[in-house]
Amino acid sequence: MNGIGDGAREYSQIVLLDTDLTFDPDGQYPLAAKAEADGYAGLWAAEVGHDPLLILAGAATATTRIELGTGIVVAFGRSPMITATLANDVQRLSRGRLLLGLGSQIKPHIEKRYSMPWSHPAPRMREYIVAMRAIWSSWNDGAPLNFRGEYYRHTLMTPFFSPAPHEFGAPKIMLAAVGELMTEVAGEVADGLLVHPFTTERYLREVTLPALERGLSRSQRSRDDFQISYSGLIASGGDDVARRDAETAVRAQIAFYASTPAYRGVLALHGWAQLQPALALLARRGEWAAMGDLISEEVLHTVAIVGAPSEVAPALKARFGDVVDRFSIYAPSGMTDDVRRSIARGLQLTVD
Repeated sequence: MNGIGDGAREYSQIVLLDTDLTFDPDGQYPLAAKAEADGYAGLWAAEVGHDPLLILAGAATATTRIELGTGIVVAFGRSPMITATLANDVQRLSRGRLLLGLGSQIKPHIEKRYSMPWSHPAPRMREYIVAMRAIWSSWNDGAPLNFRGEYYRHTLMTPFFSPAPHEFGAPKIMLAAVGELMTEVAGEVADGLLVHPFTTERYLREVTLPALERGLSRSQRSRDDFQISYSGLIASGGDDVARRDAETAVRAQIAFYASTPAYRGVLALHGWAQLQPALALLARRGEWAAMGDLISEEVLHTVAIVGAPSEVAPALKARFGDVVDRFSIYAPSGMTDDVRRSIARGLQLTVD
């Protein structure tokens, strides 16, 4: 491989290195163009205070090659029609480069932040994705829109409200999943899996991959038809001070995730189940700074990759090299370009 994303996809090897794009009204286009010029394969925008599809719509006009992913769009905060419409627009703007990453979020956020209904997330997500595919088919293939599900119903599409068909087709759907049921849905109806940063090698191999294979078998597909993307927590830096700051930030991020019941399965597998209620109590009290202190060295080094820049790539390959197709660095404290380049070189990928 001469550059990031060059050549055919190879199973069981990290072949794509991605990066993130945050909302920056003054520097949005230059940041996207720089990521493409630097050689990254994908550019991901998260739904944290801003709509990721809006961010990527801007990035689409500033780039020509780099794939554009949402990591993630909160599906249950929107109807399938709203998401399908926005995604279709970005797919057309980017000339077929959108990776539509979807996630369920958790019940309190859906009900209390979005004021939307919550119920049975895995079967609801399956229906959500199938509904969007029916909507896209009605636009691009002229199929009658007649989707009737348990959670969603889309039976009206007139020419006035139907966007013109385009040559780029429907975007690929990447589904974020932690639990087994949602992972099975990813294997059954999505094009790829977004592995949550709060995971471990053991959880990925013992829980995630078997569930994914069950979903793939339902759709009569193989792993070759599917892509696994992982945004991994990295605590690294160019000197001792930077590495200590990175470790502190990663501990805080791990504590935030571990306080949420949705991720209890990861903790339980490792015998850390008692950590979740302790962290949840601190979160309810608003004692955010104290939460990171509960993250032991064992938890830190199991969930995240910690070390000098030269140590990161070998650790990544040892843990995930035979599983993950594309990887992006999740560094809560930030990371210099030099450190990112060092990691890329270690993965035998090139960032200019």
